[in-house]
Amino acid sequence: MARRLMFVDEAGNFDFSRKRGASRYFVLTSITMTDCGVGDALQALRREMAWRGIRLLDEFHATSDEQAVRDDVFAEIARWPFRIDATIIDKTRTVQRLRDDEERFYKTAWFYHMRHVAPWIIEKSDELLVVGAAIGVKKKRHVQEDAIRDVMHQTTSCKRITIASWPTSCEPCLQVADYCCWAIQRKWESNDARSHMLIADKIESEYELFGQSSSVYY
Repeated sequence: MARRLMFVDEAGNFDFSRKRGASRYFVLTSITMTDCGVGDALQALRREMAWRGIRLLDEFHATSDEQAVRDDVFAEIARWPFRIDATIIDKTRTVQRLRDDEERFYKTAWFYHMRHVAPWIIEKSDELLVVGAAIGVKKKRHVQEDAIRDVMHQTTSCKRITIASWPTSCEPCLQVADYCCWAIQRKWESNDARSHMLIADKIESEYELFGQSSSVYY
C-alpha cells in the first residue's frame, strides 16, 4: 500500500469564441508523487529569493512571474521526481452541448483525464489524495469538489480517495502544477516549447481529447 498525491491545475478559459482573449485550448494537468518534497523545495526557494532581494508579493504563478523567477522555479522543479500528465481539449472541436454547460465541460475534461491516467498511477491497495486548484467563489468550489469526487469514483478503484479544492496560494505543490500546466499550454497555444522542454522528461502523457475529430464548430 502506498499513499499517493495528485495536484491538478487548468489553463485556458471557458470562452468558446474567437474573440480576443479567448484561448483555443483548455489544458488540464496533473502532477503525481509519493511525497511533497518539490513543494517544500519551492517554499525554500521563495525564502532564498527574499534573501537575494527578489520581492514576491503572492504565490509563484507562471503567467505573471518575471522570467528570472520562472528560470529559478523551473530549475528547482527539474530536480525532483514526479509524474506529469496532461489532457488537451481543442475548444473549437468541442460539441455544442459541452460548450453550453461550463460545469459539464469541466467534468468531462476531468473524466477523460482520469480514465486515461488512473490505471497508471494507482493500485487497489493505495490511498490517493487529489487536490484541485480552487476556482471561483466558495459555492463554485463546492461544485468543483463534487464534480471531481464523482469522476474519481467512476474512474478510480483504490482503498481510499480523498478530494480537496484549495487555493493555489496555500499549497506549493499546486504552484508546481501551475508551472507545469503553463509550460504545456504555451506549447499548444503559442507554439512556444522552451519551458516545455525543461519538464519534458517528467511528462508521461499529453493526450489531445478530440485530436481525431475533423469537425470544427466555430
